[in-house]
Amino acid sequence: MIDEIIIATGNKHKVEEISAILKDLNIKVIPMSELQSFPKTVEDGDTLKTNAEKKAKEAAAFFKKWVIADDTGLEVDYLNGAPSVYSARYAGENCSYDDNNKKLLAALSDVPQEKRTAKFKCVIAVASPEGKTYFAEGEIFGIITNALSGTNGFGYDPVFFVPAQNKTFAELSADIKNKISHRAQALQKAKKIIEAIKN
Repeated sequence: MIDEIIIATGNKHKVEEISAILKDLNIKVIPMSELQSFPKTVEDGDTLKTNAEKKAKEAAAFFKKWVIADDTGLEVDYLNGAPSVYSARYAGENCSYDDNNKKLLAALSDVPQEKRTAKFKCVIAVASPEGKTYFAEGEIFGIITNALSGTNGFGYDPVFFVPAQNKTFAELSADIKNKISHRAQALQKAKKIIEAIKN
């Protein structure tokens, strides 16, 4: 039985996306920032799934409540799947989104468009207070642009072009992005898991 769930992230943009997609579940969604201080999970896993599971289980054990956590990565084919688990800190610890995008564009500066293929992947973990964990995944394919484009979204959104939409993620409205994105796909699957448990 789930009547409330904690979002285990300090990223306010992720909180907004996850809250928007889960809003029709009829359960209370609580950002972790509204609760007592939680010792930050060390994301030292070598896969997105490992990191998502660790974040969810540690927070669930700490708060003794159900928790939803995600780990998301950009995987660029030309860079052999990098930055992946290092996506948030690609340009170094405490770097900005802009720092990451500049480093990525520099790494691909002489690479032709047909070799700039990439995908965004999201793994969501839903953990019970007892540590039982359920997983959901989503991914979307795109192309890394040659320059930033668009002001919506966050992270690598201004450089991730989605051919089916003919726009970067940062040029899409939140409503459209929250229907098609990697996180949206994973969350829709996670919603079904939560609904099954909730009922």
